[in-house]
Parts: sequence; structure tokens; C-alpha cells
Amino acid sequence: METLEREGVHLSYEEVGSGGPAMVFVHGWVCDHSYFAHQIAHFSKHHRVVSLDLRGHGASDKPKTGYTIDALADDVGWVLEELGVRDAVVVGHSMGALIAIALATVKPSLVTKAVLVDPAPLAAPPEILTVLGHMTDNMEGPDPIGARRVVIESLFIATDDPALKARVIAEMAAAPNHVAVACFRGIIGFDGERALRSLDIPALVVNAARPINDPDRLSALSRSLRHAHTPGVGHFNQLLAPNLVNELIEDFLG
Repeated sequence: METLEREGVHLSYEEVGSGGPAMVFVHGWVCDHSYFAHQIAHFSKHHRVVSLDLRGHGASDKPKTGYTIDALADDVGWVLEELGVRDAVVVGHSMGALIAIALATVKPSLVTKAVLVDPAPLAAPPEILTVLGHMTDNMEGPDPIGARRVVIESLFIATDDPALKARVIAEMAAAPNHVAVACFRGIIGFDGERALRSLDIPALVVNAARPINDPDRLSALSRSLRHAHTPGVGHFNQLLAPNLVNELIEDFLG
């Protein structure tokens, strides 16, 4: 991977392929760019593709600060500006979907379309935010890894591939705890309702079999959204049903 330094923080990225529009892949909470490996391999045949390891994740530096959704989106925007990427299709999974929305609303010249792969909670009701807050508190308790595993396991459904599930849980549980906690608090603190109301570019939501968000609730907040589903697979649908996810994105690109 290549690296750019921003104010002393090294941010890693990978750039492959050529052709327009450029496509940017933003991974989710305590993951890395490899969680979009199937999509990167597919779309780099005809597009310039940039994938990143967010600060705190993968090969990037892991400072103590900078983990709000807006701050992470600012990092992504800075990297894209450094690389001369404009008018891109930004594809984000989970937390990465929130980052894609934030980027599109703050730096619209960089994003022409967004794909939100089973987004993390957006405009969640107060009772859900309370539960998420308790989860975060548990990750700062006596068994932070155990608490994090409970959260990760809840993202799968019974029919998901057990080997892939085991790998994902092990990888995500190994991330630094200060990053996991700060990012989780960033997800809770993100004003998704405001961001969705401000979104004025076409956006595809690729919902898992058991979506984290209520599709009707999201559609009521933004007329820009179009919904698709990946039946029979859980939250990591880009890994569990990669061909279908690729087809849905291809159809959305038109």
C-alpha cells in the first residue's frame, strides 16, 4: 500500500485500475480496505479504484484522536484531493457508509454518487442509542474484547458462512481498543438525520437480510435513496454475497 502523511499521521491507501468514474471504497468499524477485496478486483477492471485504511485501522497510524465521523470523512476527502480524485462514486460499508454520506454533504465536488452497504445506525431512535451507549461502556470495562465480540457476533445471521464469521470476528477483535471505542462513540454521535436531509446526490442502500436501519425511515429522510437487498446474508454482505453486491452496484451506475 501507499502512504500519505497528514499532520504527522500516516494514512494508507491502495490505487488500482483506470477509467471513470473513479470509485472509492471506505471500510467499516475496526475493519480495513481488504473487506472490499471482491469489489476492488471487479471494478478496477474498468475504473480507477482507490481504497483506504482509515486512521486507526489496517496499515494506517493509530493516534488517540480524530475518530468522529466528520473527522474520518475529512481524512478521506484530504486523501482524495491529494490524489486528484473528483466526481467519484464512494462506496462505504457500515461505518464507512456514514463517512460516505458525511463526505458527500461536506465536499460535494468529490462525490457524484454514493453506495451505502448496510449502513451503521442512521437517525436511530433514542432507545437504540441508549443500547449502543451501553455497548460502548462495556468495551471500556473489564473485558473489552469479550464485549466487542458480542457486538460483532450480532452482525451475523445463522446461515452466514461460519469460517468467514470466525475470521471476521478474530480480525475485528484484534483492533486497538481505543480505536474501537472512539469510532463507536463517533457512530453514536453522528447526526445522520441532518446528513440524510442534506444529501442531494443519488445513493444506493444495499441492505442485508436483517438491515441495521429501517429502509422506510431512511427514505422518509432523503428522496435521494434507492434501496436494494441481499437476501440470506448478514451485515457483511459484500463478503458473503460479493457477486450480487457487485451486480447491484453495476446496475446503480447505469
